[in-house]
Amino acid sequence: MAKKDKIRRPRAETPKGFRDYFGAEVTERKAMLDKIAEVYHLYGFEALESAAVETVESLGKFLPDVDRPNAGVFAWQEAGEDDGDWMALRYDLTAPLARVYAQHRNDLPTPYRRYAMGPVWRNEKPGPGRFRQFYQCDADTVGTASVAADAEICAMLADTLEAVGIERGDYVIRVNNRKVLNGVMEVAGLAGDDKERERGIVLRAIDKLDRLGVDGVRALLGAGRKDESGDFTDGAGLNNVQADTVLDFVEANETARLELLKDADLATGLAVGILQTSASSEERRKLPPPADETEALEHSLWNKAVLEVLRKLVNHSQIGLEGVAELEQIADLLGAQGYGPDRIVIDPSVVRGLGYYTGPVYEAELTFEIKDEKGRPRQFGSVAGGGRYDDLVTRFTGQAVPATGVSIGVDRLLAALTAKGRIDRTPQGPVIVTVMDRDRMADYQSICATLRQAGIRSEVYLGNPKNFGNQLKYADKRGSPAAIIQGTDEAARGVVQVKDLILGAKLAQDATVEEWKENPSQTEVKLADLVPFIQSLLA
Repeated sequence: MAKKDKIRRPRAETPKGFRDYFGAEVTERKAMLDKIAEVYHLYGFEALESAAVETVESLGKFLPDVDRPNAGVFAWQEAGEDDGDWMALRYDLTAPLARVYAQHRNDLPTPYRRYAMGPVWRNEKPGPGRFRQFYQCDADTVGTASVAADAEICAMLADTLEAVGIERGDYVIRVNNRKVLNGVMEVAGLAGDDKERERGIVLRAIDKLDRLGVDGVRALLGAGRKDESGDFTDGAGLNNVQADTVLDFVEANETARLELLKDADLATGLAVGILQTSASSEERRKLPPPADETEALEHSLWNKAVLEVLRKLVNHSQIGLEGVAELEQIADLLGAQGYGPDRIVIDPSVVRGLGYYTGPVYEAELTFEIKDEKGRPRQFGSVAGGGRYDDLVTRFTGQAVPATGVSIGVDRLLAALTAKGRIDRTPQGPVIVTVMDRDRMADYQSICATLRQAGIRSEVYLGNPKNFGNQLKYADKRGSPAAIIQGTDEAARGVVQVKDLILGAKLAQDATVEEWKENPSQTEVKLADLVPFIQSLLA
C-alpha cells in the first residue's frame, strides 16, 4: 500500500520585514494618534482617509534610491489584461493626497488643510527596527505658496511633540530649504539636466551626514565609499573644489558658531544658544532650553548668523538667495510666536531623502540619549520630517499647485516615549467574572452586563471552568485588576466575592502576616454595591 504524502503545513511566522501588534501596543498607538489629531484639529486641519492602493502611475517615481516607478513599492499588474494598470500599496500618505486633491479640487476649499493617519508599505531591505509596514501621521496644506504655511507646520510639529509627552529640551526641529541647496549646487557647477545623477548622489550623501560623518559624506561626494561589510557605493565624482563647496554648506552651523565666537561679549551671551543649536556640538544636547525671554532673544541672533553664512555660500545664485530669504521669513514668523531656536532652528544639514521637495524642508530630532541593544548610549534621532512639494499635484493637473506638509513616524515616536518611560507598560486588563457553575452562565453574563453599563471593562471567563486556578491564571495573564467569584451560596445571599488581584500580587510578593490581615485581598460585596465597589477599587 502506497504511503500517503505527508501534509505540508505552512510555517506560522510573520513575513520578513513585518510584525504583529498586540493589545497594549495597539491601545498605546491609538491614544497617541488621538493626541496628535487633537493638535492637528486645533490648527484647523480636517481628517482624510484615502485608499491604501494607488496606481503606480499616480504614485510616481519619488522614492529615494530607485530607478523605476515600481521599485521600492509592493506592486502588481491587474489580472486578465495584457496592458492592465499597475497597482501598488501606498509608500507614504503624501502621494495619495496629490491624487485626491487633483481629483476633487473643484469641491475642496483652497487652501485645503488635511491630516491623515495609517499604515504605509515599502519594499525595502528590513533591518533592526526597520519594517516594511509602518504607521505615518501626516498634515498638509495644499494650495498656498506662502511660507507662513511652512512656519505653521513647524510650530504645529513642536506643539504635537509636547502634546504626546516629549518635553521641551528633548527635541529640536531643524529647518532648511532645497532652494538654498540648489543654489549651492549651481555655485559648485552641478546645475542642468545633465547633472541630475550627480545631484541625486549629493543629496543622498548629505542626508546620511548623521550616520556617516563628514568624512563619509566627502567619500560619497568623490569617487565613492566602501562600508564595513565591503560593499562599495559609487560617488558623485566631484572634484575637491566642488566637494568643499557642498561641505561648506553642510557645515554652515559650525562656521556661524566660529564667527559668533570672535566677538567675546556676544559669545558670552550666546554660549548656551550656540551649543544648543550647533549641529556639530554634542554638548548642545545636555543643556536646558532658554531660561527667559532675554535669553531667547539672544538666541535669535544665532539664526541670523547662520543665514548670513548661507548668503555668502550661494553667492549670486538667484534661486539660492530666494531660499535664504524664505528661511529668514520662517525664522521671523516663528520667533514672533515664541518658537525660538531652543525648539526650531535653521540647519543646512537637513535635506530630506524624498525627491519631490522644492522649498523649505524640516525634520524633528529627539535629542535625549537612549541605550542600544549592547547598552551603549546613542541619540534617538529623527521621528518626523516634511517640507514643501510644489510640483507633486502639477503632475495631474498641469497647473502649479503649491503644497507643504509633515509626516510623523508613529512607531518611532512610540519607541521614543517608551524609552523615556512616558508610556505605562503595565497591562490594563478587564475585570474577570469567574464561572463556578456552568448552568448559571446567564447570571454571570448579567453581572458582566451591569459592569459594562457602568463603563467598567469586563468579561466572563469562557474557557474550561473545571479548574478554578486556571481561571485566576487567565486573569493574571490578562493583567486583570480584579476577579469576581459567585458560587451557589453567594448567589443565594445576593453577594459576590471580589478578589483584588493587584493587591493580592503585591501582598504575595513582600507582605508580612500582619499586612495580610489588615489588607485582605478578597472582599464580600453585595450585588447592589458591586459597581461602586469596583469603581473605587479601580480608582
